[in-house]
Amino acid sequence: MDLRKLKTLIDLVSESNVSELEITEAEGKVRIVKSGAAVVQQCVAAPVQAPVAAAAPVAAPVAELPAPSAAAAPAGHVVKSPMVGTFYRAASPGAKPFVEVGSQVKEGETICIIEAMKILNEIEADKSGTVTRILGENGQAVEYGQPLFVIE
Repeated sequence: MDLRKLKTLIDLVSESNVSELEITEAEGKVRIVKSGAAVVQQCVAAPVQAPVAAAAPVAAPVAELPAPSAAAAPAGHVVKSPMVGTFYRAASPGAKPFVEVGSQVKEGETICIIEAMKILNEIEADKSGTVTRILGENGQAVEYGQPLFVIE
């Protein structure tokens, strides 16, 4: 199935009251499912001689989030999360946290752990100083670039 035909089918489903469409041809099988405002399509290739081209799924428009104001930015050096994962202040549930507010840290010292894909990643301080704020909640999910600590 060529890309133009696939795009036409996706457009037809997204503009109609049809919630699901499945077409089987010699080149393969295409299933287009509409959920809410998004249209998702799946291609399952059948054993064929010619290669099958697949189009990228059509995504729902993403609403723009307002930019955080400069007043909301904490004073001092902010240590941000280098990855998406789960934030932990200590090495194990009953252990003492790596740092507390007022702790002196040296550059390269472990200040927390972020678990990502079942791997525990030690996050190190990228600046020496005193921890003035802890912005991450223990056991909570964190995003890439999310502020975790403030060091002055």
